[in-house]
Amino acid sequence: MDLMQFLLFVAAAACTLTVSHQGSSQRRLYSDLMNTYNPLERPVSNDSQSLTVNFSLSLMQIMDVDEKNQVLTTNIWLRLQWTDHYLQWNPLDYPGVTNVRFPDHLIWKPDILLYNSADERFDATFHTNILVDSSGSCSYIPPGIFKSTCHIDVRWFPFDVQRCELKFGSWSYGGWSLDLKMMDADTSEYIANGEWDLVEVQGQKNERVYECCEEPYPDITFTVVMRRRTLYYGLNLLIPCVLISTLALLVFLLPADSGEKISLGITVLLSLTVFMLLVAEIMPATSDSVPLIAEYFATTMVIVGLSVIATVVVLQYHHHDPDGGKMPKWTRVVLLNWCAWFLRMKRPGEERVRSACPNKTWRSSLTSVELNASASAAQPTNGNMLHVAVRGLESIPYSTATTSPDSGVICGRLLGRAGEEEMLLHTSQSSSGGILELELAKLVDEVRYIAKRFRDHDEDESVCNEWKFAASVIDRLCLMAFSIFTILCTIGILMSAPNFVEAISKDFFS
Repeated sequence: MDLMQFLLFVAAAACTLTVSHQGSSQRRLYSDLMNTYNPLERPVSNDSQSLTVNFSLSLMQIMDVDEKNQVLTTNIWLRLQWTDHYLQWNPLDYPGVTNVRFPDHLIWKPDILLYNSADERFDATFHTNILVDSSGSCSYIPPGIFKSTCHIDVRWFPFDVQRCELKFGSWSYGGWSLDLKMMDADTSEYIANGEWDLVEVQGQKNERVYECCEEPYPDITFTVVMRRRTLYYGLNLLIPCVLISTLALLVFLLPADSGEKISLGITVLLSLTVFMLLVAEIMPATSDSVPLIAEYFATTMVIVGLSVIATVVVLQYHHHDPDGGKMPKWTRVVLLNWCAWFLRMKRPGEERVRSACPNKTWRSSLTSVELNASASAAQPTNGNMLHVAVRGLESIPYSTATTSPDSGVICGRLLGRAGEEEMLLHTSQSSSGGILELELAKLVDEVRYIAKRFRDHDEDESVCNEWKFAASVIDRLCLMAFSIFTILCTIGILMSAPNFVEAISKDFFS
């Protein structure tokens, strides 16, 4: 009974199991293919024929763009496909075997390399197996980290678009022996880069004839077009530079008496120098073109330098020594008249002085003093000396109160002197003798001396006020001129980049 069950089980197992000849078929196929195969022989049926190799690539990632050394680092999978005449078989002779894999050193493969490689090993591909099917079609997909030379044009940095070429071709076979057929590049698996946006990958087949050989040498050049993302550089370079250049304009709003105008200008100039050094570390040391951001920094530094020079002139005007001479006529006409009118600026205290010290009041006060002095002179108490003394005060010029912006104090002081003269006259009427006249003469001399000192002080103050007002006019004029110049330079330089609007719209508002 047990024997019958065992036989039935063996019979059922034999019916359900299928016979596989794959292991032995593969071994036999490898042995048959490699029996007479020579990897040095070009696999064509006729040696006069050209072997066609389909070539393409899959761009996986842009890893780095070294602007200083002008090297592009990419992660690429090469795709090569050709037909090997000596690796064909009939699938019916080898059941279950549709394709086989060979190490790349056992069979023939095209020696296609990156011509503009910057790698130390030159060939940066990882050697993988070659997939071969029964028709002899060979598929070779070696991945690699490729470092290629690339001419980095930094003219429009950081709004630049770079075009880096990857030139592939056979190193030893000419066009009569090996022909390249270009296939479209694959970017479906591309991993986005944080600094660069991939625009497109263009391919083109070229043929070049060298002096050594008559036959042309074909190559396939893929051009990687990429645009720099400007958000990082805008936040870390452009916006700080614009703010620092704006601070340079505050130099003209800072009062001259604060003593910080030159310090602020020099600080802004040093800050721009630091930013310019940062840009110089990134950019290649080339004289072919000047980066756009370097032009902007240089222009801003020139503006700040000129603002420092203008600030020195303003301080020289503001702290002008009154003993150094009066203001030249052309300076007074240009600054105090034309520029002040254009900037709608008025001298400080001008309206106050005109309203507080009119000419009629001044002359009427002097007239009253003269009348009182004449009346005192008519007295029999020797008032002639008093009349002469009071007359001596008439040497004070009337124009002081009207020409000096800050001479309202003098005007008030001289107007209030009429009462004092009346007191002196009444006192003289009640006194007698030469002693009183002598003392009164000395008193009048002292008053005349004090009046002269006040008059000289007021004249010096008037001259200083003129120079200070001229300094204020220069400050206001420079503020307007430098503001307009800074705005025009910022807009003109930055918007001269071809893709400025596109970069701003994508990076800042996306």
